[in-house]
Amino acid sequence: MAKFAFIGAGSFGFTRTLVRDILSFPAFQDSTIALMDLDGDRLNYVTRAIEKIVKAGKYNVKIISTKNRREALEGADGVLCTILNGDVDVWKYDIEIPKEFGVDINVGDTRGPAGIFRALRTIPVMLDICKDIEKYCPTATFLNYTNPMAMLCRAMQSQFPKLRISGLCHSVQGTAAMLAGWIGADFKDITYTCAGINHQAFYLDFRHKGEDAYPRIRQALQDPKIYNEEIVRNEMFLLLDYYPTESSGHNSEYNAWFRKRPDLIEKFCAPGTGWNPGVYAFILNEYQNRKGTWRKDIEDWLNEPETDLKRGHEYAAYIFNAIFGDGTFFKFNGNVPNAGLIDNLPQNACVEVPVLASPHGFEAMKIGKLPSQIAALVHTSSICEEMAVEGSLSGDPRKVYQAIAFDPLTSAVLGIQEIKAMTCKMLKQNHGYLPQFSVYTVD
Repeated sequence: MAKFAFIGAGSFGFTRTLVRDILSFPAFQDSTIALMDLDGDRLNYVTRAIEKIVKAGKYNVKIISTKNRREALEGADGVLCTILNGDVDVWKYDIEIPKEFGVDINVGDTRGPAGIFRALRTIPVMLDICKDIEKYCPTATFLNYTNPMAMLCRAMQSQFPKLRISGLCHSVQGTAAMLAGWIGADFKDITYTCAGINHQAFYLDFRHKGEDAYPRIRQALQDPKIYNEEIVRNEMFLLLDYYPTESSGHNSEYNAWFRKRPDLIEKFCAPGTGWNPGVYAFILNEYQNRKGTWRKDIEDWLNEPETDLKRGHEYAAYIFNAIFGDGTFFKFNGNVPNAGLIDNLPQNACVEVPVLASPHGFEAMKIGKLPSQIAALVHTSSICEEMAVEGSLSGDPRKVYQAIAFDPLTSAVLGIQEIKAMTCKMLKQNHGYLPQFSVYTVD
């Protein structure tokens, strides 16, 4: 009888989807689902949602609903984390302060000044979670969905090397399905090798029925509708020859090509050119708009007469099933330490590569060298992440400043003194969430 602990269970969409997927496996239909969140309102809603799923599936499942992390984790076989340390009224400054200095950000949850400060607020909490896992369920498989993925996983994996930790992102399989659709291929006939770092990974090989599909993708981009669907990513592909995994909006933040001038933003990141083309503060605006409607949205779902129990495409349930379910091996792209996996990225940095899950645990695939043009881009991001994590673990604000100074977008827009002033303002704004620092300025 397996036990699954959801830390940050109030993330309604993730928790509902992941529980549905887990319970779709016969090995887990008599399991315990422990839902833990500090927000009692959200915890109540998600508990009702899981009760609805259990009832619809007629599963023999025990549900624990708690604000106590120990109660959720004790004896767990699988742990999932979807926390957010600070509401929108906290992290909105990650977007707004850089904008004051001229750095225009679309999402800001991965890297750059916004992603780094989200990491600084979240790393201490994640390390506390790992301490509890080490104490109450040391053999559990811990899967993280919280961003910034690479920096959080790097911090946890470096401080708790004996725990089985990986981070998951759905952009890899999501983009692969998008590309398959562009060339009129059935996704089940697509194979690929994808590697890099989270939100900046590339399909080093993309095949349809064994044949290289990149020429067909290039041909598909001649269609203005397809080109305009992902302008930033399509331009990156035409430059770099390999397709990136994350949305155009995200990718517009990770380099110096698309957001350093208003005319470039207007040209490449205009509204109406895809799901997330790169408009300023896209996700911030989504969250602010949702603050007054999320309860109604959940109530509407709870009142729907039918409950969809069909398994989705998130990796987590398949991974758990491979390790402590029926033992069916499962290959996925996961975030793991670079222990000789990618030769031209920093060793021990967090990389995103193919990983095999089995009853033996995780076995990551050695990639070798990334193509030079990919390595030039990704190595810079990885080094910035390394400095930011070092700054958090050591409580050194200078490392944070240096990490932000080398961010490609920031350095394309600002001079050194401007970057220093921006970093100091962000440190002071976040001081209540940064217990690892004793000073909140840069000398």
